[in-house]
Amino acid sequence: MTARHLLFPALLALGACTVGPNHQAPIQPLAPQFAEGRAEPAGPVADQAWWLGYDDALLSELVQAGLRQNLDIRTALARVAEAQAAARSTGLPAQVTGTLGADSIRAGGETVPGTTNTSGASFSPALMLDLFGGEQRAREAALAGLQSAELGVGTARLALLSALVSSYIDLRYYQNALAITRQTLETRRDTLGLVQSQRQAGAATALDEAQAQAALDESQASLPGLEQDYYAASYAIATLLAKPVQTLEARLERGAAQPRTGGSATAGIPAELLRNRPELRAAEADLAAATARVGVSEAQLYPSLRLGGMVSTSEGVNSWSYGPQLSIPVLNQGLLRADRNAAIAEAEQAELGWRSAVLDAVEEVQSAQSDHLRNRRAVAAYQRSVASYKRVVALSRETYEGGTTTLLDYLDVQRSLAEARLKLASGLRDLAASWARLQVASGKGWALPQPSAD
Repeated sequence: MTARHLLFPALLALGACTVGPNHQAPIQPLAPQFAEGRAEPAGPVADQAWWLGYDDALLSELVQAGLRQNLDIRTALARVAEAQAAARSTGLPAQVTGTLGADSIRAGGETVPGTTNTSGASFSPALMLDLFGGEQRAREAALAGLQSAELGVGTARLALLSALVSSYIDLRYYQNALAITRQTLETRRDTLGLVQSQRQAGAATALDEAQAQAALDESQASLPGLEQDYYAASYAIATLLAKPVQTLEARLERGAAQPRTGGSATAGIPAELLRNRPELRAAEADLAAATARVGVSEAQLYPSLRLGGMVSTSEGVNSWSYGPQLSIPVLNQGLLRADRNAAIAEAEQAELGWRSAVLDAVEEVQSAQSDHLRNRRAVAAYQRSVASYKRVVALSRETYEGGTTTLLDYLDVQRSLAEARLKLASGLRDLAASWARLQVASGKGWALPQPSAD
């Protein structure tokens, strides 16, 4: 038996192996609990509709519309369709080729009497044997890419929830701040009228009236900035919903109380983020794909075997051919090894990227949790401050009308009350926003069923 007859069985025996490393789940050491949390697991939370905790019907409606219409989410869904198509092109479809051809030719000319008709058909199938598992690794990479794309939809949903809820909280804050400022304007108009009456009675001076007018003008000057911020928030909401803002204006302008949270602030434990955060799971899928591509590049270093043939017929003459074709990379080994080294480096980068993403996720949760705890204390203090200043303003008005308090003192306590009310409104915004950030950082709400289209 010749060496040629021994070569192909030997290659087929070698083909039983799959070259390249197998993916192994990476490990990142994590603390048993968050910095200011408790070691209480939260369990799977990806399907929790946490925004319902605000008990705001319009916000819930906007969220449903956003999950259905947001362009980033729709783009992520299109990436899934692309990844599905890429996965279908791997495995056996990538190993089998074959073309069927047919021709019918009519020819003639001055040097050839009459015309001739020829026709024929051919079929040339081929099978590339996956000797060293390169195609298997390519399919592993494609399936991991598909998983990453599917999880990318969850990441886009979390981004939508974060931006939409934050914009809505801002919008309601600016509405409340505008209402507080307009109430302050009415109070200062009342004060100006009181001073003008006292001046006519000789109990107040021109300076008193000028000070009251200045306080009124100061409040009026703050209105345009608040209105600008309100409209910016409404434009942001419209963009996230991929709708003209004119279709939302009427409902948003009706006004509503600032969102207040009533749900749980439990974040679970750090290890749960590996399951609950879609971008962390996607990063691990990217690592699996990069690891599989190392095997693809490694397989390119070794011989390839193609089984092919052809059957043809032309003018009653039939022919066929069949046999193996062996290809051994020789002169391009340097290039192929460089490609493999590049794939190894890409896999290392993917692992480091996953580790970095895990640490960033833990930081996000801890930061949001810390903010939420302190915002709760701040809101309680602001509420006490507003109650105290209301009492001071009432007493100051009585003493001013009785002539024992100066107008400047009375205007100062009015200003202090207005500032305390605005600080309370800002504190409520910060509290609601930090709670939302904590829910998003914990990975809640991205796995709910996709809302049906309008």
